[in-house]
Amino acid sequence: MQQHQPEAGAGPHKSAPQPAHSATAFVASFLGWTLDAFDFFVLVFVIPAVAREFRRPISDIAFTITLTLIMRPVGALLFGWMADIYGRRLPLLIDVVFYSAVEVLSGLAPTYGWFLLLRALYGIGMGGEWGVGASLAMEAVSSKRRGLMSGLLQEGYAFGYLLAAAAFFFIFPRFGWRALFYAGGLPALLTLFIRARVPESKAWERRRPSASEIVDSIRGNLGGFMYMVALMTMMNLISHGTQDMYPTFLERQRNFDPHLVASMAIIYNIGAIAGGLFFGEFSDRIGRRRAMVTAVLLAVLVLPLWIYAHSLWALALGAFLMQAMVQGAWGVIPAHLVELSPPAVRGLFPGLAYQIGVLLAANAAYAESLMAVRIGYANALAVVAFTVLTLGAVVIALGREQAGIDLHADPIDYWKSAVT
Repeated sequence: MQQHQPEAGAGPHKSAPQPAHSATAFVASFLGWTLDAFDFFVLVFVIPAVAREFRRPISDIAFTITLTLIMRPVGALLFGWMADIYGRRLPLLIDVVFYSAVEVLSGLAPTYGWFLLLRALYGIGMGGEWGVGASLAMEAVSSKRRGLMSGLLQEGYAFGYLLAAAAFFFIFPRFGWRALFYAGGLPALLTLFIRARVPESKAWERRRPSASEIVDSIRGNLGGFMYMVALMTMMNLISHGTQDMYPTFLERQRNFDPHLVASMAIIYNIGAIAGGLFFGEFSDRIGRRRAMVTAVLLAVLVLPLWIYAHSLWALALGAFLMQAMVQGAWGVIPAHLVELSPPAVRGLFPGLAYQIGVLLAANAAYAESLMAVRIGYANALAVVAFTVLTLGAVVIALGREQAGIDLHADPIDYWKSAVT
């Protein structure tokens, strides 16, 4: 593969982004992921309402979540490839417009068939945002604070969930489920900010890989990519196995009303944000894998309180702690995947590995809904959570890491700076 030689006297510090550019790039990535997560999670809160309107069982509406997850690798491949060829900024702009439009159309769906189709299209948009945003953000921030900023970026997901819970609390009781999807069109306004203020990634501009370089890099790093897929499969099973059906469990088995369900979601997403920031920063101190394994094993210990607590306050504490640990492990992921990705495919590899992992974990909500018919929601969630958390800790521990690697180094120097 052709290597780009550094200019005379140039070093990694020469290509480091300016603070103002770092801030705007990071804000755009954070808001993109936050609003993308908002658009995804509004459905989680209204599964029973949508099922009633379309006269379908809960499992059919849960399947639309599965279909969204299945389609996310398509978006990751399309927009990730664009990000390595054309830069990070343009694909991010196009993607935000696309998923915002599809979200609004989902609220207008006249039948279950149309709703299913639109959620599949939304999956393409959702799949494209994370990888492009993560590469833009991680290439913009200092390596010394990359873990902390990784946690902040990833918890845009939890913040989006929090916004969805707040929207459910205030909008759903008065205006119904369709209004939540109309509100999902607001992210389109983010494109104005991206177009006006967000600079292109300096790390990408330094290299601008050709299509042949990208293909060569893919071929030469398939083993590492397959590990990333295995890691993200487990991480998505952990995330979706502990999140997607939890509001339905609270409503159906614990008999919580919509306001109480939304209040619980707000509580555990505050925990998620705190956990992501803590373990992201912790990973800068002890390493990516150690921080993630610690968070996942602590989640196993919290499991009984999370699902079987009798009092409301104990259940709320369990939910808070569970998502603090789950999203604590997730907070390390943006930095971890970007650091593991070769420079020529840094736009493609993180998002595609993430979304293939989503695809392989896409049946979590659907499987839990079917299991719940036989053993109840509490037991179904507990069995799935214990299994995926335990296996996840093993997969994380078996991997490698390159914490703190210089993302602005030339390709010829990139592997010399890697820490195994």
